Amino acid sequence: MISTLEDVLRLLDLQQIDDTAFVGTQPDTPNHHIIGSQVAAQALMAAGRTTLGRPAHSMHMYFLRRGDARQPIQFDVTPLRDGGTISSRRVTASQSGVVLCEALASFTIVADDVDWQQRMPDVAGPDAVHGLDDLLAPYAEEFGDWWPLRRPFTMRYVDTPPRVALDLSDAPPPRLRIWLRADGEVSEDPMVNSCVVAYLSALTLLECAMTTMRTTPMGPRPSALVDHTIWFHRAADFTDWLLFDQSSPSVVGRRGLATGTLYNRSGELVCVATQEGYFAEQ
Repeated sequence: MISTLEDVLRLLDLQQIDDTAFVGTQPDTPNHHIIGSQVAAQALMAAGRTTLGRPAHSMHMYFLRRGDARQPIQFDVTPLRDGGTISSRRVTASQSGVVLCEALASFTIVADDVDWQQRMPDVAGPDAVHGLDDLLAPYAEEFGDWWPLRRPFTMRYVDTPPRVALDLSDAPPPRLRIWLRADGEVSEDPMVNSCVVAYLSALTLLECAMTTMRTTPMGPRPSALVDHTIWFHRAADFTDWLLFDQSSPSVVGRRGLATGTLYNRSGELVCVATQEGYFAEQ
């Protein structure tokens, strides 16, 4: 399982087998499932290595099958267009010829023009809210000590995380604001920065829908990612805290939709992400 930032960066070290094909490995998990955030980061890296050095500005992914973390994943990149300002790529991730997910990624030149964004929400700072480890301490022995496992990012929750919300008599509003800080150094390479943002954007986004569904990443209702979309606006400052403001506008038909905005501590908007998950019967 991914437990350190070095593990995340290791995911991005894809083996190139021809001009547009790459192979990546995944750390194993107890149920051998592949984690969507990890595949998203690898798919973006594969696409980025076939472009003209342009930074990523968006990626749209559909997750079709679970896959097996014990087997390598092949990422086949199809160049769709290299225009004057935008390069488009399709990425097919597969194992043994079976397609796991499809992605469309877009890359663009950096242009100086109008620069506007919505303001970062006014919330308590990271030093004024509880760390995730402290919040989950009462549940440390559940699921084979899964909750206190080390993570690549230090997380501090402004709102109630799903496992704590599960014990409340009423579900809290479907909104989670989380301060996150990288537990290590991230390369200044723009492509690496975007891939780590892609990983981070898919890591906790569905949790705001989970609070409404009265479940957690470990159950009682199993969940699976259906799709994930991200738009990149500015580079993330991984030397400081980031604020991820997540909310769920709809949960219907066992499908939960979540949207999130990621900000540097200075208030710069880093990315906007949306994600849909499917929740099976309990």
